[in-house]
Amino acid sequence: MTALLELLGYKPDDRVLLISCENLGWCHAANMGVYQALRSGLATTSSLMVPAPWAREAVKGYRGADVGVHLTLNADDECYRWGPITMSPSLLDGNGGFPSTLDDLWEHADVDEVRRECRAQVERAILWGFDVTHLDSHLDALVPRPEFFDIYLELAIDFALPIRLDNPAAERNYGFAFRRLATEEGILSPDQIVRLGAADRRTAFENAIFSLDSGVTEIIFQPAVDTPEVRAATPNWARRVEDHQILTNDPAALELVERADVKLISYAEIKTAQARQT
Repeated sequence: MTALLELLGYKPDDRVLLISCENLGWCHAANMGVYQALRSGLATTSSLMVPAPWAREAVKGYRGADVGVHLTLNADDECYRWGPITMSPSLLDGNGGFPSTLDDLWEHADVDEVRRECRAQVERAILWGFDVTHLDSHLDALVPRPEFFDIYLELAIDFALPIRLDNPAAERNYGFAFRRLATEEGILSPDQIVRLGAADRRTAFENAIFSLDSGVTEIIFQPAVDTPEVRAATPNWARRVEDHQILTNDPAALELVERADVKLISYAEIKTAQARQT
């Protein structure tokens, strides 16, 4: 039985699932897709890209849904740019925004500027009125490097929030025990993270559901409605539109979750469990 299952009050063999929507605020089509998935679809949680161009519009659509902060230090779309909300020169590339790649970020970013920028993103989401439930990291930029992970963990402690962490097997690749460090500080995270394959997302979702281990798993989607905007913003627009279809317009997907006897939760429940430890 995982420690998180026990804290949440589930049985040892229960399979508990967060269905997560990243990139709220990324564009108008993403805002529509994420909120539809949360309000009338399968999604149970989401996360806001505070520096993204349509984040302020996402505030207007907020109705108390489960929203975390998607800490953002990269702008990875070639023709669609965004940048820091603080004065942070080391977080800019030559194309008018955040670095497009993780290697560029890790090579040039000043740690103090990363800390200031990430803290400002959380504070701005709170100022905008979001009841922030957790933290995660765009492109997982904050976990693989110890100096960035320290900032991630510091924010989780200071704001009393659970965080998304890479799967335990990644600790060997990264060279440090990031999950143990979080646990020692009383910070909770789902036991496993599932990122669906790029092709045939519906089949990938079905396979993921029926191969879930006991414990708490987060499956990540990036839904957006099909508009000229999203088609122009990214070459991966079809995958985002398919995610929206799965979460909002696929009755078989809900039946799939029910047949698999999976229990759906939000990050708010993990946040409450974390608070009970203190």
